[in-house]
Amino acid sequence: MLKKRFLWQLVAMFILPFNAIAQRGSFDIERWYDVTDSIRSRAETEQISKRVIDETFRSTAFIPSIVKSDKNQAEFKLTLDDYLDRTVSKSRIASGKKMRAKYPTLLSHVESKYGVPPHVMLAFWGMESNYGAVKSRHQLINAFMTLIYDGRRETFFSNQLIALMKIADKNNLDIGKIHGSWAGAMGHFQFIPTTLAQYGADGNADGRIDIINNISDAMYSAGNYLNRLGWDKNEKIVRRVVLPADFDISLLDGKTKKPLSQWAQMGVLNPDGNAIPQTDMIAGLVADVAEIESIRNSASDTIASDTDVAPMPVITAYLTYPNFYRIKRWNNSNWYAIAIANLADNLH
Repeated sequence: MLKKRFLWQLVAMFILPFNAIAQRGSFDIERWYDVTDSIRSRAETEQISKRVIDETFRSTAFIPSIVKSDKNQAEFKLTLDDYLDRTVSKSRIASGKKMRAKYPTLLSHVESKYGVPPHVMLAFWGMESNYGAVKSRHQLINAFMTLIYDGRRETFFSNQLIALMKIADKNNLDIGKIHGSWAGAMGHFQFIPTTLAQYGADGNADGRIDIINNISDAMYSAGNYLNRLGWDKNEKIVRRVVLPADFDISLLDGKTKKPLSQWAQMGVLNPDGNAIPQTDMIAGLVADVAEIESIRNSASDTIASDTDVAPMPVITAYLTYPNFYRIKRWNNSNWYAIAIANLADNLH
């Protein structure tokens, strides 16, 4: 082991970019080997095969760009409308319709087994990987080892690597050939290993689960996940509505939930001005609060200098039903959930 460590030190001096030194001061080879030994020991304790353990640690590498990505995730600055323009684009809708025509039997089987309609499955597939067109370039072993070494979320990424090793062992996969995002998501629906371990399903009955190379496995796994989250195919996800211009925007984060009848009493209407359904169904409300505040501030500045101004426009928002909150357990973003709903509607 000492000889191997010495050789790795020599190699590291030549293959690690200089910005790795700039980010951490210097590359700590002893910490790298402590991480390696810890994962190896845990894998042996959890009875992962020698084949997978050896494949995992045959040629692991520290990737400085992954640490940079983890530390410098861009702040989200798009408005909701801009976000929807990007994610629910004409090209993505057109591609989704082509995929519906290409895989009608598979989509029908997923709906029969898991109760998730084709247009919803296609929406998730389109959002996550643009129907498989987005190819992940990182070898997941290296991504996880780098993030474990960096230490910011060591326990989380250690669990992901161990889960990945178990998946490779159980499904007889070459772990060195499994690629994903820098953060560890993989396949057509971008599952992290612990999610795949819990919800993965064998879609083509070949005794293996491969969500990267097998679309049937990917579809069945995503359908199983949504089913386990409680997906209700008879419910809408969101309803686009309009609100009075003076509506209390503190209620628009999706956390405050009321019966539709109460929202209606507060002035919530369909975009055409007609009443929303008068039922006891519970829903939240979501809107682009930052954009609303910007409009209100701009209007206030105008009024201060010129009282002859047009009234503030009504507010566009979305009533959010239980399926909306199931989507948020997949990806905890209000805008992502609204995008899924909009894309699904365009693919219905």
